[in-house]
Amino acid sequence: MARANRPKLNGYGGVLRMIVPALKGKVRKAAQNYKAFRREARLWQEDMYIRLRRAAYRCHEALAGRRYARPGSFLSTSAVMGVGLIVATLYTTSYAVFVDGENVGAVTDQSTVEHAVSTVEARGSRMLGYEYTVDNEIDYRFALTRRSELSQRQDFVDYFSAKMDETEEDDLRYYQIVLEGRVLGVIDSKAEFNVLLQELRADYVNENTVSAEFVEEIQVQPVLLADEVVSIDRMREILTENTTGETTYTVVSGDTFSTIAYRNDMSMSDLKALNPDVNINKLSIGQVLNVKELIPRLSVRTVEHVTYTEPIPCPVQTKEDASIYVGTSKIITKGEEGEAEVTADVVRINGVEKERNVLESRTLVEPTTTIKAVGTKPKPKTASNGYYKWPCSGKITSYFGYRRIFGSRSYHSGIDIAAPKGTAVKAADGGKVTFSGYKGNYGYLVIVTHDNGTQTYYGHNSSNLVSAGQRVYQGQTIARVGSTGRSTGNHCHFEVRIRGSSVNPLNYLP
Repeated sequence: MARANRPKLNGYGGVLRMIVPALKGKVRKAAQNYKAFRREARLWQEDMYIRLRRAAYRCHEALAGRRYARPGSFLSTSAVMGVGLIVATLYTTSYAVFVDGENVGAVTDQSTVEHAVSTVEARGSRMLGYEYTVDNEIDYRFALTRRSELSQRQDFVDYFSAKMDETEEDDLRYYQIVLEGRVLGVIDSKAEFNVLLQELRADYVNENTVSAEFVEEIQVQPVLLADEVVSIDRMREILTENTTGETTYTVVSGDTFSTIAYRNDMSMSDLKALNPDVNINKLSIGQVLNVKELIPRLSVRTVEHVTYTEPIPCPVQTKEDASIYVGTSKIITKGEEGEAEVTADVVRINGVEKERNVLESRTLVEPTTTIKAVGTKPKPKTASNGYYKWPCSGKITSYFGYRRIFGSRSYHSGIDIAAPKGTAVKAADGGKVTFSGYKGNYGYLVIVTHDNGTQTYYGHNSSNLVSAGQRVYQGQTIARVGSTGRSTGNHCHFEVRIRGSSVNPLNYLP
């Protein structure tokens, strides 16, 4: 066995005192083996020579036409010669190689094994940092071996290299952790690392989990040397520390770029960098943005086999109604949702659902039908269309949300559109004027309530052109741009309110 701690030798005399006895023993044994092999080979050759001479003599007699040469004798002679030729062609004299009593191959020359041993010793010495020697007991025995079964030098190199790994691995106990081809570090306990992997999987396993595996390829490779060994706790931190990935977010009513960034723990600049083509001041409902998500370096993919109930939507039946406007509708009879029992396989990555494969769905309760009336009555010009147009053209000088004005931070409930005094202010959609007059900081203000209950505000006007109770159509001029109330210049202050709460108008304008 190779040892990491080598005794120190004092001068050349100490070296010779250790080496000479060992060399004498090896030389003596090699000489004995060689003499035995030569003796066995000589006896075998003499025996084969005698047999072939006899076979040739009998063949000669048969071919010479001797009267007593019978057919059987001729066939026997031919068979003996054939066997001799086969043996000479397919087989050869060799050494059977035994290592620690185990037969590991056969060679025609002992130097084949000796060269392999030298190669492994040189390689081991470079890897281990000290002189490595193959101390296994190697014996040679005479044999007759098929030529196709003779061992090659590389076979013995591989054999003794494996022996070296087995010998040194238990002493060094170093293992290199490789994730997706990248070395993360070296540890000294494979058993503890296997426990760590089990714990990482267990964090995402529940009673419904049917499989749990790592997404990335992770390998544990034994190594003989390590510049630095990390603890299992540190390796846990390395494997679970977060890396930045990307996922998507769908804009909903009331969202602003700043609120989306805050909700995803991002800065505005980071969110803008992931969405370079998006106008941050003009988001639309349903728009999809890229946002970051934090994912561990080593992810766990689980499959859960689950059974649950889910509602079955009501089928909808429509009926025409001439009493309501075209494009509008109302529910006459509200149906009841049904219920279904669903069996599915749910795929999760780090606990987040990524895929759901429905295997079976069984109806438990049938849904009932919803009856909806749809209008056929022609819309008047002042009816709401359900979408907004810009009240005037101009540059936006103040956006929706918090801002600093007049030396203090305040909440701005709409947008300010700069325009020359007297510019026409138009209704963003048809509806009923529910306020027209002077109102505090708004100055001259017009409020239009639309058919769906939403409201639009038009403030700081120089003059209002409509009265409360009057119906207006989309695009109708209802006021003139001014700077009344608390204002820093001529502009139209435009607001959109849903159920009494201000929302970002840019999410509703084309």
